[in-house]
Amino acid sequence: MEMVNVRSVGARPAFRWFEGEKWLVLTAVLGFLLSAFCGIWTLVNGAEVAPGGNVQSAFSFNAAIGIFLLSTALIIPYSGLGRRGRAFYRYPYIALALYSYFAETVQNFRGVNPRFVKDGSAFDKGVGNIFASVALLLVVFYLFLAAQYFRRKVYAAHPELVTGIRYAMVAVMLSFAAGIWISVNQGRTVGLHGNIIWLHGLGFHALQAIPLVAWLSTRTSLSIWVRLRMIHLTGICYVLGLVFIGWQTLLGHTVLEWSTLTVAAGFCFLLSLAAGALMLRNADGLLRKMH
Repeated sequence: MEMVNVRSVGARPAFRWFEGEKWLVLTAVLGFLLSAFCGIWTLVNGAEVAPGGNVQSAFSFNAAIGIFLLSTALIIPYSGLGRRGRAFYRYPYIALALYSYFAETVQNFRGVNPRFVKDGSAFDKGVGNIFASVALLLVVFYLFLAAQYFRRKVYAAHPELVTGIRYAMVAVMLSFAAGIWISVNQGRTVGLHGNIIWLHGLGFHALQAIPLVAWLSTRTSLSIWVRLRMIHLTGICYVLGLVFIGWQTLLGHTVLEWSTLTVAAGFCFLLSLAAGALMLRNADGLLRKMH
């Protein structure tokens, strides 16, 4: 399976998206296929499986893992890891992801909540206990990967892109923290209306949003000084938005409720979006001039 290189404009360095990560990409594709199967099943038979399974949960989980793995495979070529280092991360992570697909999909079809097993068999409890350990290992291995982007030589090779990835990694760690929070809390609900899943999901989407703005900045004719500041603005605002959402959730309020915290979060995300739109506009302008 040959991955496509994205060639740069003019004298800019070529970008090597997905390079060498065929198996991680295929594992992500498996998640999309499982999600599609669960989605079709839900449409035909409904989501609930007695006594405690929900195929819709498997649908969203598999899709989320697929997107997460695909986004990670996209940026790994810029981690500075050599062949052994990438293998050390890649293959255990694939194994952990495969187990996660199995636990979430099979158990929900069997009528069992894979995370919070109630009155289950020894098999169900065993799957749940291993699933909890797998979740922690997913965090540990991702910490190893995230640390690579904070090395000086990695930054020097692609300063704009790596700056964006650094902020994305901070956001991902907040998402992992939210996942641990859900486990400790024995559910996503906090107080009357708080829902940890907002923080959990939005943090992972930073993997697509912030590096995209960073990449767009390299397609512009702006100075590197301006590019880096726009990336910093995007990343800081995105992370602050997550912090405000987490704070609102901790207080037991929904993120859709009007409050100082939700307004602040919305303002931060709008600033991130505006920075991305500005980079897109400048990149589009450069490409128009070249044609």
